[in-house]
Amino acid sequence: MTVIGAPAPAEAHPFGDPQTVAIAPDQQRPEVVHVRWKVGGLDDLTLLGVSLGLLPQDRVMLDGAVFYQDSDAAALTTSDRFTTYLRNQITVTSAGQPCTGSVQPPGDLARTGATVDYTCPGPVGTVTVAVRMLTDLHPAYRTLATGPGGARAVYESGKDSHDWVLGEAAAPADPSATGTQEQQLGRSAAVQIGAVLGGVLLVALGGLLLFRRSAGRRRVTGALPDGRPGQLG
Repeated sequence: MTVIGAPAPAEAHPFGDPQTVAIAPDQQRPEVVHVRWKVGGLDDLTLLGVSLGLLPQDRVMLDGAVFYQDSDAAALTTSDRFTTYLRNQITVTSAGQPCTGSVQPPGDLARTGATVDYTCPGPVGTVTVAVRMLTDLHPAYRTLATGPGGARAVYESGKDSHDWVLGEAAAPADPSATGTQEQQLGRSAAVQIGAVLGGVLLVALGGLLLFRRSAGRRRVTGALPDGRPGQLG
């Protein structure tokens, strides 16, 4: 059903640079989780502004082209619709209880993004963070997420929830795993190089053997100075 007076949906561009979120605990307040969201392409801010009714529909051309202006980010930054959208599309729960989000005033929405502080009922250990930013505009939008200890995840339509280990329970990325991978890559490269060198040596040895055999045949089939057949050399 079309609502009269509602802004027409903008044509989304989900196949450019992915948006990102960074999840981190508050070092001073154990019950607080910070989630910083940053848009992938600046034209997505324009599309979001049109979708929220903060920018006129004609900012999207008939062919789908969008031209971002600095005033687009300013229109979102000062709007309650945008802060409400952030809190609705990014949610945090701890121990099954929802955490209350509070959007911090963005300093530069286009370049540094927006941060939402989520206050949970108690100190956080493992939290579930759901991210559905822009997937209401197009299901192909993706979000690359990072967390404590080098943890990473990808949010996408149908896979919009992920558990993150925060606080003292967050262990840094296992250096031995990285080392093992590097060692495996090193061994793989060494094996390949060894195979190449081994092949070169085999070719060289084969050529040497052929040369010796050829020289031996010439010695056998040669002639002695008096004309009688015999071995030369």
